[in-house]
Amino acid sequence: MSFPDPITVFRTEAAELLEQVESGLLDLNVNLGDKEQVDAVFRGLHTLKGSGAMFGFEALAAFTHHCETAFDQVRKGIVPATHDLVTAVLGATDHMRALIEVPGGDHDAVSEMLLARLRTAVAAAGDPAAQVASQAPAKPQGTTYRLTFSLPMNAMANGNNPLGLIDELRDLGECTVSADRSTIPALDDLNPTDLYLSWTVDLTTDKGRSAIDDVFIFVMDEMQLTVEVMGETPASAQPVHVASAVPAPPAVPSSPAPAPEATAVARAAPPAADPKQAKSSENVRVPAERLDELMDRVGELVIAQSRLSQLAGVSGDLMLRAVSEDVERLSGELRDTMMVLRMVPVAQLFGRFRRLVHDLAIETGKTIELVTEGESTEVDKSVIERLADPLVHLVRNSCDHGLETGEERRAAGKPAAGKILLSARQQAGEVIITIKDDGRGINRDRVRAKAEASGLIAPNAVLSEQELLQLIFQPGFSTAQQVTNLSGRGVGMDVVKRTIDALRGTINVVSKTGEGSEISLAIPLTLAIIDGLLVRIGSGRYVIPLSAVEECLELSIDDDMRSRGRSFISLRDSLVPFIRLRELFRTGTTPDPFQKVVVISTGAERVGLVVDQIIGDHQTVIKGMSKLHHDVATFSGATILGDGGVALILDVAHLVAAGQQQEAQLRAAG
Repeated sequence: MSFPDPITVFRTEAAELLEQVESGLLDLNVNLGDKEQVDAVFRGLHTLKGSGAMFGFEALAAFTHHCETAFDQVRKGIVPATHDLVTAVLGATDHMRALIEVPGGDHDAVSEMLLARLRTAVAAAGDPAAQVASQAPAKPQGTTYRLTFSLPMNAMANGNNPLGLIDELRDLGECTVSADRSTIPALDDLNPTDLYLSWTVDLTTDKGRSAIDDVFIFVMDEMQLTVEVMGETPASAQPVHVASAVPAPPAVPSSPAPAPEATAVARAAPPAADPKQAKSSENVRVPAERLDELMDRVGELVIAQSRLSQLAGVSGDLMLRAVSEDVERLSGELRDTMMVLRMVPVAQLFGRFRRLVHDLAIETGKTIELVTEGESTEVDKSVIERLADPLVHLVRNSCDHGLETGEERRAAGKPAAGKILLSARQQAGEVIITIKDDGRGINRDRVRAKAEASGLIAPNAVLSEQELLQLIFQPGFSTAQQVTNLSGRGVGMDVVKRTIDALRGTINVVSKTGEGSEISLAIPLTLAIIDGLLVRIGSGRYVIPLSAVEECLELSIDDDMRSRGRSFISLRDSLVPFIRLRELFRTGTTPDPFQKVVVISTGAERVGLVVDQIIGDHQTVIKGMSKLHHDVATFSGATILGDGGVALILDVAHLVAAGQQQEAQLRAAG
């Protein structure tokens, strides 16, 4: 059995901590008086510092300590939270990531620059005279506490270093430390991974009792701790006891419950049946690679089940058919469970853009508001990973080119703050992700002029609205009058187009001059296994994604002949264009006597596909096309059938677009 590398685990958890800290800072930047967010950021920095020191990331711990100290002052009310302070710590989190990834690198110059910015922000946040007054101790000699504490026997094995706790206590003031070694067993009975010591610490500090609690905040529930204030009457010097849930060295006996006027308050460990603890114990961290491997195995199982079903169908053995039905049911349930495991909410994707928009607002000098909707919409994790870069380019483009400056917006009668909307929703087996801004919109004349100058279109060529707007995704295409640090080289939108095409998705652009632009990305929910409708066209078999199928109709030879030259069918008082796939694929075969029309749709657009036979539904394991067939837009992939044959998966979006284009041409000709 292999165990995960502790440093890898630390890096993963540190990345999560930094995301939490960053999210808290961005929330705090909106409401500087949010005490809860201040505490959350402080706890995150405190945990990161302690974990970094524990795993040998000393530079990270030392650097984070300064950020933690700054927020400790905010938490205690010594200095107020300001936008400059939040921005300084946000910049520091980027450096923390570098210290985690390259712990031995030369980071001194960057660290000093960021710490200087942090010190400037803290100094500017408060009145120096008030800070001196607030930092002056209430009692010149401070308060002396006697702490007696012990950690669980397995504390060292779990990564808790008691010496780190003692060092933090020394940072609070003058202290004397003595260790109790009476519980150390004989050498033959000693387990080197167990902790047998307990400690007594006399600490004189002006920091207050809360500072002591902060030292033990992350081990409080698993240790035994007694705190008493020296020199007070017995009634007011009651110790604090924290019961340990893990066997530990003998502790100081419990004292009676403190009187109401006691200065020390008893703090009990949470009950074992705490629902929060139960919930956290149900979560297991699994590497993404293992999920991918499991998904591959499930795909192979689905293919094998399809073969078994085909064999059972031609066999007269009732027992074989019964087993085949059971395997089909179980494989379907396993597939559905696996798909749920791979689905993650787009909130994980959208959360990254809060920081991006914050930084872009500073860089461009604009006031930008980011609004997100549909964050609970779930998408396959592999799709989420590949959508990150395209969305970055689209958001940067909206901030830099789409939104006007504050002066331009006020002159146009708009609010000074620009608005960017990120939204997600599911629709017929796809997720629609929309990036919308309320800026100046796309200048169509400039797009046409640039396209003609680049030779992309002929001068005065007749283009539809969508065809003209789609030109912005051509390689090297940009209407920017000057290149900036953010955009203008015509590279980003090309990346968007290529990535969405690779995901078998589509892009729709809507723009109104002076009102803004809206770019919608339609992406399949998953790239692994789908339910499909297996059809036959000539001698070939093809799969249509079942989520896009609306209904199936019969097309007789007479109806087929009557529709020649116009390719429309009447469907409940509306005309729906259809495509004869036999002609599109050039099968060279004669049509069946009773052909079928499969009506498919993407959103409000519908088109019919004429096929020879509908075979039935099919669990489709998607296999990617080879590089040789990469540019064949009609197909989005292939699958293996139960008899070992191959069926191509039709690209619904491409076929709908082709059908609508054919309809427009026929209407123009009529």
